[in-house]
Amino acid sequence: MALIKPPRGVVEIVERLVGSGHEAWCVGGGVRDALLGVPGLDWDVATAATPAEVQRLFRRTVPVGVEFGTVGVFDREGRMHEVTTFRRDVRTDGRHAVVEFGATLDDDLARRDFTINAIAYSPTRDALRDPFGGRDDLARRVVRAVGVAADRMREDRLRALRAIRFAARFGFEIDAETWAAIVAGAPEMARLSPERVRQELAKTMEQVARPSAALARWRASGALAVLAPGIAGVPDAHVAALDRLP
Repeated sequence: MALIKPPRGVVEIVERLVGSGHEAWCVGGGVRDALLGVPGLDWDVATAATPAEVQRLFRRTVPVGVEFGTVGVFDREGRMHEVTTFRRDVRTDGRHAVVEFGATLDDDLARRDFTINAIAYSPTRDALRDPFGGRDDLARRVVRAVGVAADRMREDRLRALRAIRFAARFGFEIDAETWAAIVAGAPEMARLSPERVRQELAKTMEQVARPSAALARWRASGALAVLAPGIAGVPDAHVAALDRLP
């Protein structure tokens, strides 16, 4: 799989987990970006090992979110990578999820937001796992929810803004069912914490070449009127000024 070359530090983390008897895969944005041929923003690992087992295996770790199965592991160059136990959702409320461990890789991929983010790569086997057609959607240049779009949006309302960010960043379209679920769920975005919305907006400004394209979709979906009613009526020409910021 010549297209996918995780950083050596990530490969070493996977190799140590696998060598200790734990299934482990590279997942998420790093795999997606490698398949697109663009620089990866981060490389994460999903594993059958529990957080306690991960902490015992690696000398330098930080408990990023142990209750959700995530441990930060530092590679030899001091970069931190999130290593998360395979998990499935037990309960969600649109903002937070209660998870349980003991899941399979496919269970873990099934709880992810979009098919393009639900692709796993094993550097020890040089193999891809893509149960939801993420590679096809990358080729089609489409952001599509995993499974039933309305369910994915209901689980975490921030996913609507993430879909818009990915579409604007990569120049993709948003799948019709996914877009309909985003629009239908827009009123529920009022339940999101201001901090999470600010973080998502900051990522959009940082990662998207034309932030105005993303904010246009915020407006079209109804998200802007819910999250920032004070600027919902600002003309598009004024919003386009964001694209000229350094």
